[in-house]
Amino acid sequence: MTLPTLKYTADGLIPAIVQDAQSRRVLMMAWMNATSLQRTIETGLMHYWSRSRQKYWLKGETSGHTQKVTRWATDCDGDTLLFEVEQTGGACHTGYESCFFQTFTPAGEPLAVTEEKLFDPDKTYAPK
Repeated sequence: MTLPTLKYTADGLIPAIVQDAQSRRVLMMAWMNATSLQRTIETGLMHYWSRSRQKYWLKGETSGHTQKVTRWATDCDGDTLLFEVEQTGGACHTGYESCFFQTFTPAGEPLAVTEEKLFDPDKTYAPK
């Protein structure tokens, strides 16, 4: 399989926007590099590069909240990826379906968070 030509940052990363394949809600944005993209393609499950931990991670490796790829695309410049996934559980490590649960008015005032958490992060990520 020949991958499209992609434009990575100077540190070898490319942003990946992830959305739910059915609702089209944006779930999260994370970073990938060539290896995490290759692992994603090979397994059909989302893999990322953690800038803070400097390591690869499989989405759901701790929580069980996996992302199965149904389709993906690049933008017209080849510098951003878009993945449509079947999300199991919540995508956000804080317990929400999406990392974009906090919304704001056009003036920048935060609106009340009205959605319920899908899971308790303290229980999900508790040391085992």
